[in-house]
Amino acid sequence: MLILIILSVFSCLALAVMSVYLMFARPAGAVNARLESMDPSLALVENNPLTVMAERVADPINRIVPISAVEAAKLQKQLLQAGYRSREAATAFRAIQITMLIALPTLVAIVCFVLNRPLSNFLVWGMIGAGLGFYLPRYVLRRMIASRQRRITWGLADAMDLMVVAVEAGLGLNAALNRVGEELKELHPDMHHEIDLVNLEIRVGRSREEALHNLAERTGIDDIRSFVALLIQADRFGSSIAKAVRIFADSLRTKRRQRAEQAAQKAALKLLIPLTLFLFPVIILVILAPSLFNLYDFLFG
Repeated sequence: MLILIILSVFSCLALAVMSVYLMFARPAGAVNARLESMDPSLALVENNPLTVMAERVADPINRIVPISAVEAAKLQKQLLQAGYRSREAATAFRAIQITMLIALPTLVAIVCFVLNRPLSNFLVWGMIGAGLGFYLPRYVLRRMIASRQRRITWGLADAMDLMVVAVEAGLGLNAALNRVGEELKELHPDMHHEIDLVNLEIRVGRSREEALHNLAERTGIDDIRSFVALLIQADRFGSSIAKAVRIFADSLRTKRRQRAEQAAQKAALKLLIPLTLFLFPVIILVILAPSLFNLYDFLFG
């Protein structure tokens, strides 16, 4: 047991030293530096020292514990919806997950050794730490996806209003998408990045239908899928894009208002829990305390 703990501590210290070295010793790539100098919005969110370190650690780990193709594709799609577009994002996530799966039980072993706990405590808390290390990255990823989808959903209504104005002013669909992306750069950056990717895919030669389908897959939002289907059908059958986008924008505004009303109705129900746990006992105690003191004096004088 003591030898296992010593080896685990040495491995963690060695990994920590290597991580610090890899984070600060590796220079930035020339291509990424040129992209960031041309347009900061084009810089990939994955190009940070932590992700670079995770990618380097991930290669030997994935050779030992390989991931299936179906699971890799599903994980890559989830990371796209969270905003991580790099091909190495799934590998980095896998490395973080396996590292936490090893690090948390090791930390539990160190704590049990320092506190001189029995082996049964280490086994129980080690299994809890391993489960937490396995599911915590997935939980964080799901929260990031939900948060980003919520931001994109709130920005979609403004994007539709701007697109109606741009299309009715005489701009084509590609020019309108480009203009809407520029206008949303400060207010809704997530929506701005997604529209910029659509414009970039169209510029490099992909069809508009394929670029819009990729937009729906990257976001995973039902409203985006409906908007993409609307644009594709209007473009395919030659109907008025301005009229279709205006109708969709009105329905989207109605949905947004209904979501706000639904959240307001849920707030009253959610307030019952803190009121019941914290406010009502204090009120009852303040009201009944004098009577309880008088009763105690009367009975036990």
